[in-house]
Amino acid sequence: MNFGYLIFLITSAATYGIFALGLNLQWGFAGLINFGHVAFMTLGAYATTLLSLRGLPIPLAVLVGMGLAMALGLLIGTSTLRLREDYLAIVTIGVSELIRLIANNEEWLTQGTFGVQSFPWPMDFNPTLLSRIVFVIWLTVLTIYAESILIKSLLKQWKEGKKIQGKSYQPRKPLALLIWGIITTALILTAYVPGVVSLYNYSGKAGLMLLALTLLALTYAGLEFWVHSPWGRILKAIREDEEIPRALGKNVFWYKLQAFMGGGAIAGLAGALFAWQLTSIYPSNFDTLLTFNAWIIVVLGGAGSNAGTVLGTIIFWAYDSLTRFLLPQIAFLDQSQAGALRVMVIGLILMVLMVWRPQGILGKKEELTLGR
Repeated sequence: MNFGYLIFLITSAATYGIFALGLNLQWGFAGLINFGHVAFMTLGAYATTLLSLRGLPIPLAVLVGMGLAMALGLLIGTSTLRLREDYLAIVTIGVSELIRLIANNEEWLTQGTFGVQSFPWPMDFNPTLLSRIVFVIWLTVLTIYAESILIKSLLKQWKEGKKIQGKSYQPRKPLALLIWGIITTALILTAYVPGVVSLYNYSGKAGLMLLALTLLALTYAGLEFWVHSPWGRILKAIREDEEIPRALGKNVFWYKLQAFMGGGAIAGLAGALFAWQLTSIYPSNFDTLLTFNAWIIVVLGGAGSNAGTVLGTIIFWAYDSLTRFLLPQIAFLDQSQAGALRVMVIGLILMVLMVWRPQGILGKKEELTLGR
């Protein structure tokens, strides 16, 4: 059985998960509004592909791409982070469009509208039987890790309650969380089976899927470590009220800049995966829609929650793939109408979510940054 499309979806979900985790670091934990997040992905994608074409080893090319994305974050941050948040949002939109126009017009550097093609990409080899078995075992470990994150996060949400007028904490109603848990577990298992088959009957795309999932797990684990460290607690304090950590002698500007640069580097890593999956990249691949898809994921899963971002990614891509096939089956809808309806429905879902649960599925209401 050919599971090619499912492998494509899993790789896309992992790439978007990394991309959205970078945005969650900037907005969910530091409160920095970034509407041009795709600019960092563009730098990562072009730097990785162009440098690898010139003979630089792929890992070094990826690191250079992440470094350039960090440098862009430094450039934007030093000029805007001391200003009001809306200035940062405006500047990031402008910078993302500027990066896209440079990629489109500077043919000597980016090959312009002809795109970058036939570049080296990882995992393109013929593994032995033992290697394929190891790949399957590693995918199983990643699946168990993902399921444990989900269960732990949902149980944490269930145990947390609301303290009103001195009353004790009451557990939340578990029905909605149970439904989300069942849906997400089913989606994870649906992805696991074709992943195992594709890795055993190895192809480069299956190897790229495993690499993307591994990088997603490493990014998630690294962010979880940092946001629960003293650095992360200071970042949250800055998000809530930056005057308090400033009064305690903390360099608020420097912490914001670190978060902005870190989120950019993570987006640069996602750009490398995005390029490898497409196998050829063009400036038109990096439009504003990528940024707002990441925003949808973070809002859906819960700002300030890395587990929520991963959960939001799974749900978003499940919705995207299912409606892509189901809606055109409706007789009175043509392809363009079905595409418009998909966007309209996800907008409606987000509006309902903002009313019913504005903090997202795994977010905390007291940590909302919208409207601050």
